[in-house]
Amino acid sequence: MASPQYRLVYWPGIPGRGEHIRLVFEETSTPYTDTATTSDGLDRVLAYVQGNVPDDNINPPPLAPPILQHLADPNNDTNVTTISQTSNILLYLATHLPPGSIAPDPKTDPNALFYLNSLALTALDGLSNEPHDCHHPIASGLYYEDQKPESLRKADNYVRVRLPKFLGYFERVLGSGASGGGKWLYGGKFSFADLVLFQCLDGVKFMFPKAVSKYEREGTYAKVFALYQAVSERPKITEYLKSSRRQKYSDGIYRYYEELDIEP
Repeated sequence: MASPQYRLVYWPGIPGRGEHIRLVFEETSTPYTDTATTSDGLDRVLAYVQGNVPDDNINPPPLAPPILQHLADPNNDTNVTTISQTSNILLYLATHLPPGSIAPDPKTDPNALFYLNSLALTALDGLSNEPHDCHHPIASGLYYEDQKPESLRKADNYVRVRLPKFLGYFERVLGSGASGGGKWLYGGKFSFADLVLFQCLDGVKFMFPKAVSKYEREGTYAKVFALYQAVSERPKITEYLKSSRRQKYSDGIYRYYEELDIEP
């Protein structure tokens, strides 16, 4: 049996930014290998992070995971495309996986990828990067315990101001004509942007359950939470979420600290 053409390089033990890519692979039944599940996974990640991967004179060296390797020949490592950055990888996959699987066919909708990318980037900004900064508001190199007062101030502002801002934005997107009916973010069809919003909201629900529960009960963002539910009920996503491949949240982007679990 041929080896998978796609290799995901990401830190073992946390879903992190690599999870968006895993969800795409799982939804499309695309075979892939994942350093999260291989015995040498951490060593492979560190090789990239520490700059120890030999220069192949083709691919610019990545700064950090997630990193995607796409093998032209699954049984030959000499022709490999290596790219990084979550949204960049998602764009790449949208143009290499079967047309229509996670994005409209560019031949019929040439601007769709740019619309979807802007939506994914917005979700990653407000519902991934900003939550991370709630437990590391000063410096990522410091421990949470070294910045707890600042973390509390940041988290309080986030759940009261920033979180509803982004929930409101995506509610507006789902209510727009471009959504194509309000179930999915764009064109009335499921896309990788819906997966990104799902994963980001899932992480925020873990990190700030009181705030998210309140906003869900209020009903102001009903379309957003309906999309979250609809993604979770897609058969392949449901199976994946129940599997051992779905890693638990721990010390990654989304962390639960009781003192930061503020009800706005």
